[in-house]
Amino acid sequence: MNPDHPVPLLDLTRYDEELKRAIACGVEGVFSSGRFILGAVNTQFEKAFADRIGVRHALGVSSGTDALLVALMALGVGPGDEVITSPFSFFASAGVVSRLGGRPVFVDIEPDTFNVNADRLSAAITPRTKVIMPVHLYGQCADMDTIQEISGEIPIVEDACQAVGATQQRRTAGAMGKMGAFSFYPTKNLGGAGDAGAVTTDDDDLAALVSNLRLHGEAERYHHLRVGGNFRMDSVQAAVLLAKLPYLDAWTSRRIAIADRYGELLWDAEMSGRIALPTVAAGRRHVFHQYVVRVSDRDRVRQKLAEAGISTAVFYPVPFHLQECFADLGYREGDFPEAERAAKEVLALPMFPQLTDDEVGRVAEAVLAALS
Repeated sequence: MNPDHPVPLLDLTRYDEELKRAIACGVEGVFSSGRFILGAVNTQFEKAFADRIGVRHALGVSSGTDALLVALMALGVGPGDEVITSPFSFFASAGVVSRLGGRPVFVDIEPDTFNVNADRLSAAITPRTKVIMPVHLYGQCADMDTIQEISGEIPIVEDACQAVGATQQRRTAGAMGKMGAFSFYPTKNLGGAGDAGAVTTDDDDLAALVSNLRLHGEAERYHHLRVGGNFRMDSVQAAVLLAKLPYLDAWTSRRIAIADRYGELLWDAEMSGRIALPTVAAGRRHVFHQYVVRVSDRDRVRQKLAEAGISTAVFYPVPFHLQECFADLGYREGDFPEAERAAKEVLALPMFPQLTDDEVGRVAEAVLAALS
């Protein structure tokens, strides 16, 4: 391996010229219109994205975090309410619950998919459970069939921030629950040029409520029905996303092809127990927002890869129940052993659609050397 020619975890500069021109044209159109917040291009993107997900409504908001937040607001989550979610995810999955005065209630994860273990869900439901919020982590849907069966009348908000295009039994992430939340942070499979997100739903009333909440609850100028927030999507972000959306399927196919190639090159190492490769559950389409392996001596392997010029990342090193800000929830080390073990073992390898076959081979070669 040659560290003088590193392989990045992600490279956001490798767009083809046609896409660059489409983005530039879209952004120029925003400036020409003089409408920089919720302009016509926002409506165009919302319709196109709703069609892509297969829902009646998609509402652009300011970030994936705000998509989760405003979805919970629309469902009336407040002080004393419990929201069941995963202890192993990006911070927003639990942080938004606390921001509303609610209590995050955690259910341990499956060791193979890293998603909530749906078989443990029933034990976490109480009379105070307001929402169940499964996370579709790393690009693979949680077991929505079982979650929906157990949830009964409790609404489900899908945290699909990492899973645009993922499916389970041909049902699309963000279209299976009462509401879905997406992030368009630049590193996502469909990423903008800054923070942006979307809420999806088939419920007309909830869509109208989210539309109102993202404008400070304003019904008409300076007249407010309720206290909302400033959750609006910039029109520049809508223009960038609208230009990128037609590329999403091809990008997803390339991610899956890269994952398949990693699997071929690292298969022997997995068979010998030196590494655990990502598992794709039956009936699900994994879109590989991240390609995450498990290694028992993760930090040593990561250091060896860095020396070989291979960039990696750890998503996520500290489960929620061990975060200082959630100490008052009363959880302790050992409460969620699978999440804790994953936090010590997970390692994300380079994954983005423009990664070359040569780079994939170099990454695999370096991984095998580091495992030796």
